[in-house]
Amino acid sequence: MKVISWNVNGIRSVKNKGFGEWFSKTKPDILCLQEIKAQKDSYPKELLELKGYFSYFNFAKKPGYSGVAVYTKEKPETIKDKLGFRRFDEEGRVLILEYPDFVLINIYLPHGGRDKSKLNYKLDCYKKLLDYLKQLKDKKVILIGDLNIAHTELDLARPKANIKNIMFTPAERAQIAKIISLGFIDSFRKFNKEGGNFTWWPYFANARERNLGWRIDYAFVSKKLSFRLKNASILNKVKGSDHCPIMVEVK
Repeated sequence: MKVISWNVNGIRSVKNKGFGEWFSKTKPDILCLQEIKAQKDSYPKELLELKGYFSYFNFAKKPGYSGVAVYTKEKPETIKDKLGFRRFDEEGRVLILEYPDFVLINIYLPHGGRDKSKLNYKLDCYKKLLDYLKQLKDKKVILIGDLNIAHTELDLARPKANIKNIMFTPAERAQIAKIISLGFIDSFRKFNKEGGNFTWWPYFANARERNLGWRIDYAFVSKKLSFRLKNASILNKVKGSDHCPIMVEVK
């Protein structure tokens, strides 16, 4: 089973940059999108339903903001779009699909603000997520999406310069450590221990061309699913957003 996640930074924007052709060529079993930035009436009609896939959306209450989507070949048994935290839930940041054999969580965590004005909100969201993950400790789980945190110095191009900046503060990095402490495995790091592998690049200063990026998109699998983990990769050749897709393959 091939699961791909991509923060598209606007579904309408990425649609005009070859998204449909890329999707048709890639043919994942499950595709998770974050930051679709659309409501149902403004989402590209041709992408609301795709042949061979069931599609699910969690649109933000605020127009043109946040939002997540999942396209899946296999229909899930249940679908949830809330964690029980009103502000987070109104921003359309999660879709939880439960299948007979595993649970998929497609999530888009808040950025926190360059001035850290929303850092406390971000940490509150992580607390809700961690509380929920604790309830799933006996299940096979894939947690995938844009977590908006670089965990270690290997996960960004300039760690020393960013040690006090949002997405790399000690308080944020501790949240990723907490996910791992629950028994979740950072799938990419299981196969690749090297630096220079990033999933997001700022738009300025030719950052992507210079590979001045951050790895802030993750695919975690629970310990009970880890023995089925076949591969994990970063699809950094795929353009169209300031993020690139990531992929995890599970037997």
